[in-house]
Amino acid sequence: MSKKMHLTDAEWRERLTPEQYHILREAGTERAFTGSLEKNKASGAYLCAACGEPLFQSDAKYDSGSGWPSFTAPVASEAVEEERDISLGMIRTEAKCARCESHLGHVFPDGPGPEGMRYCINSASLEFVPEDDS
Repeated sequence: MSKKMHLTDAEWRERLTPEQYHILREAGTERAFTGSLEKNKASGAYLCAACGEPLFQSDAKYDSGSGWPSFTAPVASEAVEEERDISLGMIRTEAKCARCESHLGHVFPDGPGPEGMRYCINSASLEFVPEDDS
């Protein structure tokens, strides 16, 4: 993981679109089935839209039917931090970028794979970089 990144609120607002700011910095969410990456099946890497840190690989992405991009695991265990989230009257686990502490989505213990986890991530929290075909 890269060195921690800290910006002022004004710098984040300048760097991100209003939707990205709301999701990444205010822990918002996009409506289900509306994100640009939810149906993406291309090979490549998913980076944090706020700081560019690699978070997920396409081989960990699957269609969970939830309406958000879902992954079985991050690219490295230290790439994504998990915190208890008790907002909205529920107990959930929030997924945050370990480098810039931006909100990505939530983690649920109902996924496939050996760990059985589902990283349910907002498309607006991610930047997709396709695999080089050459």
